[in-house]
Amino acid sequence: MKVDLKKYRSEIIERESVPRHIAIIMDGNGRWAKKRNLPRVAGHREGINSVREIVRICGEIGVEYLTLYTFSTENWKRPKMEISALMALLVRTIRKEVADLMKNNVRLLTIGSLDDLPKDAKAAMEEAKAALNDNTGLNLCLALSYSGRNEILHAVNSLLAKGVKSVDGETFGGELYTAGMPDPDLLIRTSGENRISNFLLWQLAYTEIHVSPILWPDFREKELYDAIADYQKRERRFGKVSEQLNKVRR
Repeated sequence: MKVDLKKYRSEIIERESVPRHIAIIMDGNGRWAKKRNLPRVAGHREGINSVREIVRICGEIGVEYLTLYTFSTENWKRPKMEISALMALLVRTIRKEVADLMKNNVRLLTIGSLDDLPKDAKAAMEEAKAALNDNTGLNLCLALSYSGRNEILHAVNSLLAKGVKSVDGETFGGELYTAGMPDPDLLIRTSGENRISNFLLWQLAYTEIHVSPILWPDFREKELYDAIADYQKRERRFGKVSEQLNKVRR
């Protein structure tokens, strides 16, 4: 049955619990291509159309932060030909999309180690970030050459270098790549895999998780609303019981 997306969107917004920060593990590009007897890079190309649509919708419905797991440190182990194709695709895409991101008031952030990227890819990301830095709408954060474990180690070593002897959660969080960003309210993983794959290990402590069976290149507006609607049905207790939360709300 065809869904009225305009009505679905209105219902999502009217509930007044749109996630402030959504993180997405964009999985299934390779499988999407394989099902169609296409090269893997074709799945990544089609996945960009999903990124474009999800970024637009998140900005329109009031999501403040959208973090996309774009390229992990583990992805460097893939065949060199695929990595080269992905990096070239990254450069072309970011340069092509800057104008639309500017028009939609999107600010671009990155987490991970940009120094690991090829020079042209790093330069393209830095140029795009600088061009979009003053925008005040959706904060689009791309995780590039990112590892949750490496991020934690980076924070620990940074604190050790400063001679810090005792650390609390706030101090530690200030050394993470995501310093200044709220933790994700909702994590979406596509393609039906039930793993967090070394993504935002510290930040996901109380995040609601939605696993979609849809491969990333097929994940579009309706699938995003499905994930948010699922999130909106849940009671986020943060270790408390319902009675305690009701007292706070009063």
